Amino acid sequence: MKTKRVIVVPYDSRWNNEFQKIKLYLEKALENSIVAIEHVGSTSIEGLSAKPIIDIDVIIESYDTFEDVKSRLKNSGYYHEGDLGIKNRAAFGYSEKHEFMTHHLYVCPRDSEELKRHIAFRNYLRTHKEDREKYSVIKLQAAIKYPTDIDSYIETKSPCITEIYKKCGL
Repeated sequence: MKTKRVIVVPYDSRWNNEFQKIKLYLEKALENSIVAIEHVGSTSIEGLSAKPIIDIDVIIESYDTFEDVKSRLKNSGYYHEGDLGIKNRAAFGYSEKHEFMTHHLYVCPRDSEELKRHIAFRNYLRTHKEDREKYSVIKLQAAIKYPTDIDSYIETKSPCITEIYKKCGL
């Protein structure tokens, strides 16, 4: 059992501004070596409670450009963490980026299933208020019930996520 603190807070409209700051920084660092940068995860969905951590997917055409992107990210203070068990998604960590809100950074090729899942889930919840509110309540309750158990928090919200995936056709 991990003892990572689980904190979920109501939606904060500043999250999008924080994403935009990080996106501008990444766009300058990565220049024309990428396809797009997407704000994904719960902080990207207006009205959804979330852990206050920005999830970012940097989209590349294919893994042909990955080494260049990895090198540019390294020069910008990020380090490669591998795929963390998720195929076609490279995770990057950082230290000493106090000018930015805490964030998770992933690099995915355009055809990545994980990227497809992130975008479909985000877009669905942005347009389906009832499911967004239901998921928000489940997340808040799970964080209260399991404040130091990230695995149980994730397990508690998994059935709702699976249900939403089905509605998205995933």
